[in-house]
Amino acid sequence: MLQNLAFTIENLKNAYKNGLSPQDVINEIFDRIKIINDPNIFINLLTLESLNAEAKKLGKYNPNMPLWGIPFAVKDNIDVNKIMTTAGCPEFSYIAKDDAFTVNLLKKAGALMIGKTNLDQFATGLVGVRSPYGAPLNAVDPLIVPGGSSSGSAVSVGHGIVSFSLGTDTAGSGRVPAALNNIVGLKPSLGSLSASGVVPACRTIDTVSVFAMTVEDAFNVFTLLNNYDEKDSYSKPFKKLPLSLPQTSMKIGIPDKSSIRFFDDNFQSENFESNIDKLKLYGFEILPINFEPFYEIAHLLYEGSWVAERYTVIEDLLKKNPKAIHNVTRQIIQKAENFSAADTFKDYYQLSKLKRKITPILTSVKMLCVPSIPTFYSVKDLEVDPITPNSNLGTYTNFVNLLDMCGITVPTDPRKDGRPGSITLLGMSGYDNIVASTAILFEKNCNRFLGGTKFKLEKPNDLQENNNSYLDIAVCGAHMEGLSLNWQLKDLGAQFVQKSKTSSYYNLFALTNLNPVRPGLLRSLNQSGNAINLEIWRMPKKNFGEFIEYIQPPLSIGSIELEDGKWIKGFLCEKSGTVDAKDISKIGDWREYIKV
Repeated sequence: MLQNLAFTIENLKNAYKNGLSPQDVINEIFDRIKIINDPNIFINLLTLESLNAEAKKLGKYNPNMPLWGIPFAVKDNIDVNKIMTTAGCPEFSYIAKDDAFTVNLLKKAGALMIGKTNLDQFATGLVGVRSPYGAPLNAVDPLIVPGGSSSGSAVSVGHGIVSFSLGTDTAGSGRVPAALNNIVGLKPSLGSLSASGVVPACRTIDTVSVFAMTVEDAFNVFTLLNNYDEKDSYSKPFKKLPLSLPQTSMKIGIPDKSSIRFFDDNFQSENFESNIDKLKLYGFEILPINFEPFYEIAHLLYEGSWVAERYTVIEDLLKKNPKAIHNVTRQIIQKAENFSAADTFKDYYQLSKLKRKITPILTSVKMLCVPSIPTFYSVKDLEVDPITPNSNLGTYTNFVNLLDMCGITVPTDPRKDGRPGSITLLGMSGYDNIVASTAILFEKNCNRFLGGTKFKLEKPNDLQENNNSYLDIAVCGAHMEGLSLNWQLKDLGAQFVQKSKTSSYYNLFALTNLNPVRPGLLRSLNQSGNAINLEIWRMPKKNFGEFIEYIQPPLSIGSIELEDGKWIKGFLCEKSGTVDAKDISKIGDWREYIKV
């Protein structure tokens, strides 16, 4: 019976409600592993006996434990108590004394950890073949690379062995393997998932990631793991926002024809264009943009001094026993020895310069939609050239964490040659629910299988509109994206909706008595004035009371008329506050004024 059951979280929950036991699931897992016959997926697979003992500890089915009896796997650079952590290097390995923060949360939720998965050594690579433990085979096509560095984690889900798995993502390791194995890969906002108990790659931009068969499964696991960890100095508190019907009027940026890269893979190009057409059918506005600045940022990750972060992890081993490190991995990380502290600062300056360059692009759209990978590579391709294919696979992933973006890779209809189709949606930090909600649209009327299994994707549950629990707020000054008080919106879960303008009945003043400096928006009494540029942000209503505590006089929240005649809540100024203020209405834009 179980051989005909896809191990999605919903399927297993329903089966448990009807009397299925975790021991039955564990037995089926081992039957599937035997049939798959790939010894390189797991570095450490728990025994049947030990897993049955863990399952017995769960007791009777408990619906209050959100992951009761749900099997998962863990990338072997993430600690599991009393089990060896290798990071793909036997000489580096150690017995973990505790569960990683994320693993502990999963166990508390009732999930069953079945094993530690293979990876590109020290999480360095996007191909999945840089491991002394051998390379796992791609779940869809064994001739194609499995993708790295989270190769085993992706393959274990792609084969339907587990419901979900944990990977890590620094340069794309939570997205590229997902695309290659026809599964979902969720790369969270940096700091939303704790990295306590994770062997770092580039500590400042690492994150734990989630692989699953469906978007809903991946997002539900992410939501459970999204907990602030005071012991992790990079952990950040994030609001847990639900999946909801996306606003299809929002703009989505894509690489324009002059900058998009497929390396002559026409099937991949055609599949991407087909997926963009689907977004258009849903009503999204597609904005082609020049991606060259993003590629420049991506170049910094491996060619710049960020490789020195990887060096700090294995410096002692590299000096004492360099042969313990995979040849390609050593070649990449040893480049750090050529960088100075001055080089590091120069690279940070260059990154800041490039960030400033692309800020207008990112503020003009709600999210980006990119090909998950530009093309496919075979295992034989890597034998001929172990570097170039890896670099090419990171075309649309390497820049993401340097820009503190979140993302999700979702399979789409297959390419015309039968290989998996996919896209990746990227949003700014904290937009995890928005990109995931949009990704679900690609699971509607999608003719694909789950990973490399025989199970067809079932139509996802319809998302519900969630506007009643949110309030749109217009801001025209220091609260706009990237300016000094924008954090007040983001910390309270607000998300950028769009740029807009007031009607032509408003005046804008540069106020003199507030720190930081801010403008004051005042409606004209005689129906004269100017259209003033605004940004509209959507905030959970439950947080609005806390937000207005930040507002200092003479500012207040009132009703503002937009250029299309609609009214919206937003920042206004008392007339008394404009007495000594400079009228900047003709400029009509606070950003333009502060540039002067």
